Amino acid sequence: MRELASEPSAPSLLAHRLTDDATLEALEPWQAAELAKFVAANKAHLDPWIPLGHVVHDEETAERFLRAYAERAARDDGRIYAIRSAGELVGGTVFRRFEYDRRTCEIGVWLAASATGRGLITLACRAMIDWAVHARGMLRVEWQANPANTASIAVARRLGMTREGVLRSASRLGDRQQDVEMWSILAEEWSSPQRLP
Repeated sequence: MRELASEPSAPSLLAHRLTDDATLEALEPWQAAELAKFVAANKAHLDPWIPLGHVVHDEETAERFLRAYAERAARDDGRIYAIRSAGELVGGTVFRRFEYDRRTCEIGVWLAASATGRGLITLACRAMIDWAVHARGMLRVEWQANPANTASIAVARRLGMTREGVLRSASRLGDRQQDVEMWSILAEEWSSPQRLP
């Protein structure tokens, strides 16, 4: 694999400020080493809830993962962002699905245990929903969570989403099936002053 630059504190050309020291910005293939390091450091915290640690094992798999999202962004059917605090990668968000024809998208998130309790995920998701609804005309934004993931469900509530029910044994994570709790918010229900560039 070719060498990739991975300077975590390099300034971003496009960054949305979340707090005085935190930003939401694109996460790109050249940052694969940084993502691989983040996943290795946070694997135990992330693995019970999301597939990131099940697909990113090293720099090579991180680059493949990020390249797939870069290709999806080019097709306008998915995007990935980094959440940075003081320049350090502490989490991220994705449009797991971005279906313009159906005007529906789904947001996914992850965060280091050390960065919890600051509202970064809620702030990042508000910016993403605002962009999806106001800039792109999405009519429905979805959120899926394991019913046992109380932190994820709390974010859905803070975003004003409606719980639509549980899809039993609907998702595979590692070697096990898990239930999925479905939440959503519709464009006419959304009112947020944030803007994602």
